[in-house]
Amino acid sequence: MLQHLQPAQARFRFLTVSGLMGLDALNGAGLPARSVWSPPVNSTAQDTIEAVHRLEAAGIDLLVFAGGDGTARNICEAGPGVPVLGVPAGVKMHSGVFAINPQSAAELILELAEGRGVAVERVEIRDLDEEAVRHGVVRPRFYGELRCPQDIRLLQQVKCSSPDSDALVQTEIAAGIVDGMEPDVVYLLCPGTTAAAVMEQLGLHHTLLGIDAVCNRQLLAADLDAAAIAALADKHAVRVLLTVTGGQGMLLGRGNQQLTPAILRRIGRSALIILATPGKLRNLQGRPLHLDTGDESLDREWQGLAEVVTGYESRQLCRLG
Repeated sequence: MLQHLQPAQARFRFLTVSGLMGLDALNGAGLPARSVWSPPVNSTAQDTIEAVHRLEAAGIDLLVFAGGDGTARNICEAGPGVPVLGVPAGVKMHSGVFAINPQSAAELILELAEGRGVAVERVEIRDLDEEAVRHGVVRPRFYGELRCPQDIRLLQQVKCSSPDSDALVQTEIAAGIVDGMEPDVVYLLCPGTTAAAVMEQLGLHHTLLGIDAVCNRQLLAADLDAAAIAALADKHAVRVLLTVTGGQGMLLGRGNQQLTPAILRRIGRSALIILATPGKLRNLQGRPLHLDTGDESLDREWQGLAEVVTGYESRQLCRLG
């Protein structure tokens, strides 16, 4: 995000806090910045709250942070009076304060700097309900609101839970996937209720927030990290079953960061099997399925039309972008 701001750096005055909480990143991008506070090396949530207070006292116009819903919750607790913009850098991002990807965050900041009449509205801050997760349910919980610059092209929307009416369609999708599984091919099942429906059809346990590997309809390995996925891709043909984040349209870069750009390049876009109910796609209102792999050139290369499995042997064409 900072690299995208470099050409227009004369428009900005960067205020931050020292070390890993800000100054190191700005220095690394060659951007002049002033630190207003030195937090401990091993920072905590309370240090995030203190940083917000210090930066506001120093006179910032816009608070930009990198992180996920946990950081957004900390900032919400601090109660800033200035608009806030999140650069997505967490595992799950349900809140409405995040740009689609780092370059989108930079574009929105440039719009503000150029006075293009960007609106500022209150958005919901959400995070996983930890008690629900302990009972095997992924459910976001409302924690408050922050004011955020608005551009529907550049900001992700608040994540929506799958409605109960989608359950039957997910079962049909899962049945089609299981019937079409090829022998000796490793299927990587990413987080999401639709992937969980596939595991249920197979009679296997699904790691709620992880990636599991299935081969010949048997669990090969559970909760894989990037190294384990790369090792499997070296030895086997691989397919990746992943779903679309409801309301946001995020496909890669939310909850499946174990699929690194190197792994994705290795297996190729054709290895992706995208699952989504028709209702989930309708709720996107024509917006594309977003890619935020962490590699801008890969995101560009994989743009275009892709098939999405929407039922038993049913598919729709959707844009990746």
